[in-house]
Amino acid sequence: MRLIKLVLVFFIAGSSFLYAQNPDRVYVGYEVLENSVTVAVAKGTYIFQPYTSEIMETSFIPAGEAIDSVSHAVILVPEKVLFTVSEDNASVKIDSEGIDVLITKKPFHIQYFFNEEQVISEKTGYFKDETHEKIEFNLEEEEVLFGGGARALGMNRRGHRLELYNRAHYGYEERAELLNFTLPIVLSSNKYLLHFDNAPIGFLDLDSRKDNSLTYETISGRKTYQLIVGETWERILENYTLLTGRQTLPPRWIFGNFSSRFGYHSQKEVMETIAKFKKDSIPVDAVILDLFWFGHEIQGTMGNLEFVRDSFPEPKKMIEDLKQQGIKTILVTEPFILTTSKKWEEAVDEEILATNNAGKPFTYDFYFGNTGLIDIFKPEAKTWFWNIYKDLTKMGVAGWWGDLGEPEMHPSALQHIIGSADEVHNIYGHYWAKLLYEGYREDFPNLRPFILMRAGAAGSQRFGLIPWSGDVNRSWGGLKPQPEISLQMGLQGLAYMHSDLGGFAGDLEDDELYVRWLQYGVFQPVFRPHAQEEVPSEPVFKNKKTKALAKTAIELRYKLLPYNYTLAFENSKTGNPLMRPLFFEEPGNMELYEIADTYLWGNDFLIAPVLSDSLTKKEIYFPGTGNWFDFYSNKKYSGGSTAIVSVQEDHIPTFVRGGAFIPTAKPMQTTANYDASTLDVYYYFDENTKVSSGMLYHDDGETPDSYTKGMYEIVRMESVHDGTALNLKIKKEVGENSSSEIELVRMHIENLQKPIKFVWLNGIKYTAKNYMHRGKLDIPVNFYQDITTIKIEFE
Repeated sequence: MRLIKLVLVFFIAGSSFLYAQNPDRVYVGYEVLENSVTVAVAKGTYIFQPYTSEIMETSFIPAGEAIDSVSHAVILVPEKVLFTVSEDNASVKIDSEGIDVLITKKPFHIQYFFNEEQVISEKTGYFKDETHEKIEFNLEEEEVLFGGGARALGMNRRGHRLELYNRAHYGYEERAELLNFTLPIVLSSNKYLLHFDNAPIGFLDLDSRKDNSLTYETISGRKTYQLIVGETWERILENYTLLTGRQTLPPRWIFGNFSSRFGYHSQKEVMETIAKFKKDSIPVDAVILDLFWFGHEIQGTMGNLEFVRDSFPEPKKMIEDLKQQGIKTILVTEPFILTTSKKWEEAVDEEILATNNAGKPFTYDFYFGNTGLIDIFKPEAKTWFWNIYKDLTKMGVAGWWGDLGEPEMHPSALQHIIGSADEVHNIYGHYWAKLLYEGYREDFPNLRPFILMRAGAAGSQRFGLIPWSGDVNRSWGGLKPQPEISLQMGLQGLAYMHSDLGGFAGDLEDDELYVRWLQYGVFQPVFRPHAQEEVPSEPVFKNKKTKALAKTAIELRYKLLPYNYTLAFENSKTGNPLMRPLFFEEPGNMELYEIADTYLWGNDFLIAPVLSDSLTKKEIYFPGTGNWFDFYSNKKYSGGSTAIVSVQEDHIPTFVRGGAFIPTAKPMQTTANYDASTLDVYYYFDENTKVSSGMLYHDDGETPDSYTKGMYEIVRMESVHDGTALNLKIKKEVGENSSSEIELVRMHIENLQKPIKFVWLNGIKYTAKNYMHRGKLDIPVNFYQDITTIKIEFE
């Protein structure tokens, strides 16, 4: 029955494809291999390889070319997927447990189906022109498209031809067609994801000609793509990150506040700045040293990669003194070794540099000086570079910032050991992150790395890469596209995309802009103010009012540490992003596919950042999957409604889903002071929410793979409301190799307007006044037993 429907769908829609046939694709025959199907055509061979029932890989190997099996993105080993192949005079059908493929013989045409509905089809398929090899697909008229990496174009990227070439855009604002992460990924409102599994540069043409075509263009390499489907957006991302790898759980301290600027010139300046944070009781967890740690000047010193001892006389002591205060030290590094740097001769002698065609170091000029480039793909270069990182890590450096890793200047004539600059440009940052990740695994196996990178590739999340959105302008125009950029990257697996809070480029001093950017930063993956030093990025150098507002935002960031860390754990297990677009809630609501100025922070927060100056009101749509409560006033907003919300100076509009459990922490100066023994959980009672659940994840915050090692605690919370009573169940799960740190959770019941008759705690009846505090119901949960039950009986 299924195959009959597939054929019927083809004949109904088939006429629209007749004009786009490729005469080189004349069907010859097919062969079934162990877990794949090959289909021969006149000028090449297709290979259809299921990885799971919801992931199908298609490769085309032109006649005369060998199969290239090397993927820089994919790590999943194909599972055994049951399928059958049938053939008649008109077609060949691959009928699987999930994705089905219908191959029409004449004219040759490929269609993909999931749940008996067409997902996508090739149009012209593979072909070549004078400059590129291409794969072309059909689009439906109303499809909305996302992907292509980090860009500022609006959420719907259909209509653009996106260049695939990682490149910085200094001082960008509302529009940036090209940024540091360009990924060969397309996602559709029709709930599929296409990943073009190829490294060389090229383009993604998302219907720029307005002819309902999607085209991948490349200068060379593999003609391979994976089609990924799923019932929900969450499932699609789960499948994609299963294919390419999931983000490793970062150290807990990265969810704190960073002190950062371009840049600190001396050890004295670093220590004095951190002292100001302490004096003002503003929480802080890390300090980032930009390029002045290895040179007095911006130009001429890159590649020294060692502390300048007159300005940083005692780096080891500085790092240790900061550590004693709970502050981690992060250093910037770049992959360029200038001919004027202290390590130039060593780099030449060790043969670690990319070369010209004669095999000599390729040198060229760029902003920072005359330079060579580390060949990150060369074993000797990786060893040389890692040894520098290893020695500094032994000194106490806790994290690394990899800057200019597109690489910023990468001449096409330059040669790497595995190919030309243009063939590997977009995976350079990917392999730089891999070097650090694997180095830590080998030499510091008990530490989670912090790897901040300005460029990467599909799958870089599995190396723990933390991306940021580049040199954004310090302006309202620079702030406006930041949610879009982070939401788009979360859809493409890199869920920690964040921005330089306050903006980076320029010397604009706008206190309202600064505060609004930091308030938004509370609900983005990494809280890191950073800017050129003409105007300080650190809150301790702001005026009294601005400092106070910034401090309020930072303190909220720390209060939400248990919630945020749990999000990070969930991301590491499922691939679901921390920032999520509204259409996750209502996939059938096409209007939501355009929205980026309101988003979900995890499952339970709805965030509407203030992205323009002097804003007093903001129109907000509340997803229809539940009711929502103002985080500050507890005012209720009905799901599926739109409301005009007043904008307050001390916070951005923030709402909590009805039925949510929000775990929070006590105030702290640094995450080193985080005390998990007593936590607060706020349950947002909603009359219309009959069943809900929540989770709190905890571990030591630094051991890699703590969950798989059994070094964790999870508190699982459930609610059931039947109209007469609210029943809560709290259960703690302790890993087999974990000590129990969470001793007490205080359950705060919000929005409970109904009169309470009794409170039953583990079956024992109490009057409500036993648990009333300032007019609210607060119930302590001591973990003397694995499961605690609470029944709130209404009058």
